[in-house]
Amino acid sequence: MLSYLVAIAIIGGIYSLLTLGLNLHYGFTGLINFGHVGFFALGAYASALLTLAGLPFVAGFAAAMAIAALVALPLGVLAIRLRDDYLAIVTLGFSEIIRIVITSEEWLTGGVQGLPGIPRPFSGLGVGGAEYAYLGLVIALNGLAFLLVHRLAASPFGRLIKAVRDNEVALVSLGKDPVGVKIRVFMIGAGLAGLAGALYAHYLTYLSPEQVIPLVTFYVWMAMIIGGTGRNAGVVLGAGILVLILEGSRFVRDLFPGVLDTEMASIRLAIIGLCLVLFVLFRPQGLIGDGVER
Repeated sequence: MLSYLVAIAIIGGIYSLLTLGLNLHYGFTGLINFGHVGFFALGAYASALLTLAGLPFVAGFAAAMAIAALVALPLGVLAIRLRDDYLAIVTLGFSEIIRIVITSEEWLTGGVQGLPGIPRPFSGLGVGGAEYAYLGLVIALNGLAFLLVHRLAASPFGRLIKAVRDNEVALVSLGKDPVGVKIRVFMIGAGLAGLAGALYAHYLTYLSPEQVIPLVTFYVWMAMIIGGTGRNAGVVLGAGILVLILEGSRFVRDLFPGVLDTEMASIRLAIIGLCLVLFVLFRPQGLIGDGVER
């Protein structure tokens, strides 16, 4: 049971990193990104392939962030001038392109067969020690990411970010460049998603296209909404609650002993959707705050 709880905590920390990046996009800047899982996938496969080639883990993590951020640059330049609804469509299409490329390029990614044998840090500590050490790494990286986003939001650049969200026309009238602000925010949030992908790849030690479907993006949106959009502490809390809902719904099967596995999957999704609906109805501002970072 203790090992299971540690595993849940690690996955929760990975979702927390993902949600911090999305909160930077939407909560602070107002950018509707429905393709967040695309940057997650880029980071996961980049770090996995580089470490399989013999590079150290630090290089893999750094490359995961850098590649995700660099891919976000041209995507941001192309899409950032679009209205919110079109930006959402473009980012969703981007994530699907990434998934299709992963599926098609079997020589590099393993395609639908997946990419096995990804090395995990701290493997020399034994099974139990490696789990605890990896949890410590995830917590440390979450702390650094939290501090980065918090300091960024409190800086003069952070005030520009919030101005883009609240009144972009007024920002332009003051001679500021909202497009440049959006692109930089897009890159930083994508880099955090890439780091989360690297942590995910090295924890599971296996990757396949089924792990980077659009549903992951909407889980992250769910975590942000539950915790409180625009609140760093809220989205971290929301990510933890999301993982508890996802894992807790597995035990619902005990209440339906005669239900098939395929039917049980639909019931789990219904329960997860119901939880989101209840949060939106009774706590639309999220668990923490009013949805606006002060």
